Amino acid sequence: MNGALPPRPSQPSLDAVDYDPIEHLNLIFSHPSTLGSISQTAAALESHQDDLSTSISTLVVTQAYSDDSSLQRMQSAKAELAILFRKIESVRTRAIETEQTITSMTADIKRLDGTKRNLTLSMTALKRLQMLTTAYEQLRGLAKTRQYRECASLLQAVLQLMRHFNSYRSIDQIATLSRNVSELQRELLEQVCEDFEIAFAKGEVGVKKAVLGEACLVMDALGDTARARLVTWYVNTQLREYRQVFRGNDEAGSLDNIGRRYSWFRRMLKTYEDEHAGIFPFNWRVNEVLANAFCEGTRDDFKGILERSMRRPDGGKVDVNLLLSCLQETMDFEQSLEKRFASEPRESIDTLSSAEEKPHTFHGSISEAFEPYLSLWVDLQDKQLAGMIPKYRNQPVLPPDEEFSPQAVIPSSIELFHFYKTTLAQCAKLSTGERLLDFTKILAKYLDEYAQQVLLHLLESPIGPSLHNVILVLNTADYWHTNTQQLEENIKKRIDSEFASKVDLSSQSDTFMGVASAAVLALVHRVEVDCESSWREMRNTNWSKMESVGDQSSYVAELLRHVNSQGEEILLLVSKQQYARAFCDNVVEHLANTYIANIVQCRPVSEVGAEQMLLDKYVLTKGLTSLLSHSPVASTSTSAQAGFVKRVNSSMARLDPLLKTLQVRSSPPEGLVQAYLIHIGDRSDTNFRKILDLKGVRKMDQPALVEMFDVHRDGKSNEQLVAMSPLLTPLMNATGLGSVGLGINPGSALGGASGIPMPARFDPTTFGEKLFSAARDGVERMGTGSAGVAGTGERTGSPLSEDAKAAVEGNLKSIGKFFRRDMSGFSGMNIGGRFGGKREGSIDDTVR
Repeated sequence: MNGALPPRPSQPSLDAVDYDPIEHLNLIFSHPSTLGSISQTAAALESHQDDLSTSISTLVVTQAYSDDSSLQRMQSAKAELAILFRKIESVRTRAIETEQTITSMTADIKRLDGTKRNLTLSMTALKRLQMLTTAYEQLRGLAKTRQYRECASLLQAVLQLMRHFNSYRSIDQIATLSRNVSELQRELLEQVCEDFEIAFAKGEVGVKKAVLGEACLVMDALGDTARARLVTWYVNTQLREYRQVFRGNDEAGSLDNIGRRYSWFRRMLKTYEDEHAGIFPFNWRVNEVLANAFCEGTRDDFKGILERSMRRPDGGKVDVNLLLSCLQETMDFEQSLEKRFASEPRESIDTLSSAEEKPHTFHGSISEAFEPYLSLWVDLQDKQLAGMIPKYRNQPVLPPDEEFSPQAVIPSSIELFHFYKTTLAQCAKLSTGERLLDFTKILAKYLDEYAQQVLLHLLESPIGPSLHNVILVLNTADYWHTNTQQLEENIKKRIDSEFASKVDLSSQSDTFMGVASAAVLALVHRVEVDCESSWREMRNTNWSKMESVGDQSSYVAELLRHVNSQGEEILLLVSKQQYARAFCDNVVEHLANTYIANIVQCRPVSEVGAEQMLLDKYVLTKGLTSLLSHSPVASTSTSAQAGFVKRVNSSMARLDPLLKTLQVRSSPPEGLVQAYLIHIGDRSDTNFRKILDLKGVRKMDQPALVEMFDVHRDGKSNEQLVAMSPLLTPLMNATGLGSVGLGINPGSALGGASGIPMPARFDPTTFGEKLFSAARDGVERMGTGSAGVAGTGERTGSPLSEDAKAAVEGNLKSIGKFFRRDMSGFSGMNIGGRFGGKREGSIDDTVR
């Protein structure tokens, strides 16, 4: 750097391409002691920079005034480019001139090539014309002597040669030749048809079999139209006698003689195979065309016969048994034709693109005529089922010689299943169209009837249904719930596509699930009846005079004993986990509701009494968590046990707000008001008065407490309060006692009470009517969350009206939907499984 810093051999040059200033500085100042020379180094760098700037300025000025400037070099380059472009243009001009010279030299050669090509085409056309003329003359001679085999091959050659002259028909000679060929084709067609007519008319088919067979080759060469004409003539000739016999004779053409028609055709088909099959080429499939024409004619005959039968002056109708017999025989005949012709590929005799056509099928080709009249058969099944339901209603649940099994179903359901299986399979064979849809509606109708008039009737027993009967109803309802779903799926697979969307048995499936829920409800009632003595003991206890809280009350142990005893007996017979869980859930729900109802009847309840009730509730909750363990099908499932324990705690925790509020003394009043707002959490004066009544607060002291409640309720800190508490609102008013009854709440597996059930003396003779009233009256209540038993109603024994039936059906479906929804929450459970050996299999193969 201008000598200021003596360069070191290892220092990099400032002019180097890969110069790194950081590396250079590290070399210069490699030690702290060298930092003193920073100023000297900076000065040297500035001096070197100034020298470089001066050198650059000098070079720029020198370049600007130099004779060999860049401007001069640019001008010189432009001049050179102009010269180059002129040379390129000269080369292009010479190339064009050369091309024109070569074109003029080869023009004569191109003319010679065109002449040669035209001469070749002319010679080819002349040769083909000569061949065509010769072949035409030979063909005329062969046609006169009926040498059909040679005619067939020569005719194909003539037609192929004639196609080459289609564009030359403007020439008179070619047009004349074309007309002659067309005329010869027509003469051959008429000649062959005449030969066939004479041979068949004189009975000389056997003698002229070879000639007629060769004549068919000529018809093949003449094309599809000629071939179709010959086949149509043959079919009409063969069926002429059939039409005369069975259409002109009322006795022979009646449905009674339907078998004669099919026998006649089988004989004719055998005649064809023995005598005529060797005449026609195999690919014509004349026997199949003959069968198709027979089926079409026979179908039209049957349509006319059936239509006339339905319009008889005497008003009579076709005998259903005769109709079914004829239809069955017809379908057997169609099936025989289908088997006969299905093994070989079918080729159309009408088009050349037969390979693209769908294969013909004989299914329904004749039986289609019976389709509109199958409603008679459907009506017959309707009447038969209408007679079966009352019989099932009145017969014993189990035969005397058959023992009860927890997996068994009611025998009438097996019998009904077999009837459905047989008749549905028969209907699917008879029709896969609208009649199958009509029959499906009949099946749906009597599934509802069976659910309501048979299964629900068993739960309506005047003396209360036995445990075994309830289990049988539960099993049977589940059995039909599963089979109804499978029945719908299988019908949709078999019915015509345009009707598949109209097949819907989901409401019947819901109905059976509703019956299953009613059966579970009946099981819960058995526990209710057994626990009544324990609840009575609770109500007889003086809860207002208790001085201290001790161990659990005596009624709690007795209550748990009754629950576990009944629960164990019932759960041992419930064969499916989801129903065992539903039963346990509803027992817990019922006990929680009944506990609240008994608190109301135990009024007044002192603070110590409320604390004792809360302790009893904790003991009861813990005891109920083991209820599901009595079930053999649910006790092994850890997840089911954990879910049930959670359900128990949730249901019984509903008592806490009420009991914790009752534990607070009414003096000072602010404490009771604040406790109410915290635990109950509503702004209802009526509900607050209920708490005061339960605590036994005197009527004269209540207005002050209510006034204080109104003041605190309207404060800004209590804006989140609800209008009416769901816990206290269903309770009776303080003026008297009322019975809300056992309700069905869609929020539970079978439905806990939406209202708080008030304990009343249970009468087993009225339980059946109560249960049936739940189905009958629950439609209106479902909208408010209660579809339960309310009132006893008077038993009349008379059948339900149509409106009543509709109401029962609608209620069962609604209950079934809610029940099924809760069932779906039990993962890993096969609701649609079978119950075991006592059960019939599923209905999967019903329509197969």
